Amino acid sequence: MAEPLIDVWDVETFDAEVRQLLMENAELMRAYHTTARENLIQRELSDRTGPYPDNPFAGDHIDLAETLMAVMNRRTIRAWHYTRLTNAEADRLRQDGIILPSSQSIRSRLDAQVAAGSFTPEIADALHAASPFQRGQADIRSGRFWMVSHPRDIQDGGVELLLGNWGGEGVYFWLSDPEHQALVASIGRARVLEIAAPLSTSRHAFSAAEAVMAAFSRSIGCDPEAKVFDLYVGEPLLPEAVLAIHTEGDTAFERIGNGYPARYIDADRGRWDAIEAQIARRRR
Repeated sequence: MAEPLIDVWDVETFDAEVRQLLMENAELMRAYHTTARENLIQRELSDRTGPYPDNPFAGDHIDLAETLMAVMNRRTIRAWHYTRLTNAEADRLRQDGIILPSSQSIRSRLDAQVAAGSFTPEIADALHAASPFQRGQADIRSGRFWMVSHPRDIQDGGVELLLGNWGGEGVYFWLSDPEHQALVASIGRARVLEIAAPLSTSRHAFSAAEAVMAAFSRSIGCDPEAKVFDLYVGEPLLPEAVLAIHTEGDTAFERIGNGYPARYIDADRGRWDAIEAQIARRRR
């Protein structure tokens, strides 16, 4: 991509404007997270009957996120899409880029599999009829290509069904026929797409701002949660937005979220264990 690409979890990818804004507010973030951590511990040490302690830095912290949101809305981030595709579909992505989902796009994918001999026209009709796009969810699903902000381990339960079933939720989500379920699980191969996602085509710049702030806060010694978020783009993306397609069996695929990308660390892994250990020490 022509513009710099940001990983919301990696401070090293933040551009000068984003870094400057974060550095100018480093003490605010440090104060906010130090207070938030202490409030959590105090709450756990109490009988939990009283109100949750206030954080006097919360308002300014939200204001900073809103300021950064406007900056992030002009940025492109690397996002991750978990799916199951045939080789032909993967090639088409590289050639044509991202096409937004719709009832027609589902129909086209089904027809392509009929042409490829994967199933009969009658089965295609049954799968199409069972699609959420045909059963009241067309408005909330159409025109939204969904991704996640942080690389998730392929063993993560949140992506298991996406990797295990061809066609995405638009095909498998409401299938009840066991034969149809087995059929969509047998088509294609599990893939993870790296996508250059312009936040201007989404509604998730605020979430991106929160994730960027969390990453910077960790770099100055704080311990916030990772702020992983789902996001979608509402416009088709050109082929160059498809940065990589990782396929099951590939080394990178097997290590996504757990060694790939090289600088990625799951900030939430073990975080609550450390908090509980700190609480236990304070109880002694």
